[in-house]
Amino acid sequence: MSDRSTGVAMSEDELHALVGRRFPGGTRTIEHWENWLLTDCTGTDQLPDALVHPIALFHVPIQGAGTSIAELFEISGAQGAGSVGLDGYDWEYFTPMRENVEYRVEGEVTEVERTVSAETGRIADRFVYSIDLTDPDGVLTARITNHWRIRR
Repeated sequence: MSDRSTGVAMSEDELHALVGRRFPGGTRTIEHWENWLLTDCTGTDQLPDALVHPIALFHVPIQGAGTSIAELFEISGAQGAGSVGLDGYDWEYFTPMRENVEYRVEGEVTEVERTVSAETGRIADRFVYSIDLTDPDGVLTARITNHWRIRR
């Protein structure tokens, strides 16, 4: 996946072919101890009724979808952590997330775009992926959508 003549990690066709690429998927349960630690590290009080602290959405969906940050870097063609910027993230809750519930987790690459800076001529790729968490009854509980900017 390298176009050595331009120094770009992947061609524009290869980039666009990523849209629709699914992650392996899987399940993920947030146990009480994990929720307690995540909540504690934010310096806030524990939530009532076994509610999961929102901070869990930084890593739980990625793990549950059967991937990792390192694999996402590889898929997107990122050349290390210094080449990736977070352009934003959307966390949508459709129902409350709770401890000790086994969520089905599925996701995919949803958008890509190659841009060239008019000022510097530098190439950057927009890389967006979305991951859904569904409860045991099949109800969509949460969705994360992360927007990365990958500098080439």
